[in-house]
Amino acid sequence: MNEWYRLYSNILHLHFSTGYYQLPESAKNTISPTNPLKRFLKVAGYTVVRLFGNLLQRVEQPTKLQGAVWLYVVSQNNYDSLQLVQEGIPDAVFVAGQNKEIGRYNSTVKRLSLRRKVFYYYKFLPLYFRFLKQKPHTTLRFYDILYDAVGFYEVYRRKLRKYKPAAIVFANDHNADARAMLLAANSLGIKTIYIQHASVSPIFPPLHFGLSLLEGQDSLDKYKMCGPVQGHVELIGMPKADAFVHFRNQHNTIRTVGLGCNQLDDMAVIAQTLRQLTRDFPGISFILRPHPRDTRNFTSLQAISPQISLSLAAQEQTFAYLRKLDMQISGTSGIHLEAVLLNVWSVYYNFSTTQALHDYYGFITHGLVDSAADYAALAHLLQQHQQQKPDVYLRAQYYNATIGTPDEGHSSELAARLIKNFIVPH
Repeated sequence: MNEWYRLYSNILHLHFSTGYYQLPESAKNTISPTNPLKRFLKVAGYTVVRLFGNLLQRVEQPTKLQGAVWLYVVSQNNYDSLQLVQEGIPDAVFVAGQNKEIGRYNSTVKRLSLRRKVFYYYKFLPLYFRFLKQKPHTTLRFYDILYDAVGFYEVYRRKLRKYKPAAIVFANDHNADARAMLLAANSLGIKTIYIQHASVSPIFPPLHFGLSLLEGQDSLDKYKMCGPVQGHVELIGMPKADAFVHFRNQHNTIRTVGLGCNQLDDMAVIAQTLRQLTRDFPGISFILRPHPRDTRNFTSLQAISPQISLSLAAQEQTFAYLRKLDMQISGTSGIHLEAVLLNVWSVYYNFSTTQALHDYYGFITHGLVDSAADYAALAHLLQQHQQQKPDVYLRAQYYNATIGTPDEGHSSELAARLIKNFIVPH
């Protein structure tokens, strides 16, 4: 039992941490429903659709999986982050768990059958009561996350023994299924590589990969706060930004402003801000960009003004959206960094009246973005710089190690070269 608890404590490191429990409910609700009934229905639905539904499906393509380099993904963003790496390692295959939602790439990833996962659910109740004893409040709040996690490690260990991948490349280090795959691979001596795909938080698990490819010094500093760093670390910049370096914003004036929002943000506040901005700045176009996981209907906000349009993640990649902008406004979001990389001036503005994770990523502290405490301050900033947009991309040097170096724009090539050398040392 102690061994089970240690294993699943590692797998659930982020979601069962004190820091995660203390996040606003609007943030936690994206992973685990706040409403107890919805949480129970999620477990019931998972049991029927996933656990028992998986028994009826054949999803694996053994010849594609055997001995290959796996690019293991748990989201559409993960896939986007590793796509350029695959170009440098053509034989690598994208791999995901059975029925894992990968957005527009659902049909292109190779799947790992999770049929056997149901056979490990005898562990759930013993684990539940042990977690309840150690972390009662967290366990009661997140029992559904524990329920989802059971069996991933055991099934993935069997799959790794069967297919013997040459190495596994990850773009996520904290979701339960990704953690389970990592721990299973480490237990079998399979080489593991991590490529950072989004901004890092100090509540993430410690780095336990053979090779970790991070974007910059900020990420490494934060991971050191998470715990001892294992394996080799290289700072490579941001591969997914390579193709857009040449489209860095050169405008002197602000003609188009983007509002990047997510589940933390209140629709009413976003709507009110848009009304004020379109009223006060009639010569500017505004593009609203919801987070890919935000399922709310934003279409009605376009009716506020003909100056407003929508950018949807299912149809347009983040950097394609950012190419259109001169200024970007968001609350707590990693999109600030991506904007600054394209020399798009980015301003922190809280779109919520009830929740705030002020400077969660440290962007204000380290001078990456400017901030506005209220609408009056936001309007003043925009008015002040409307005819003289700041050049900001050098602000990102602490976050992106390749800015201003010969490797700028070549992060994916650098990543592929480092991965190849790691897998087959010369």
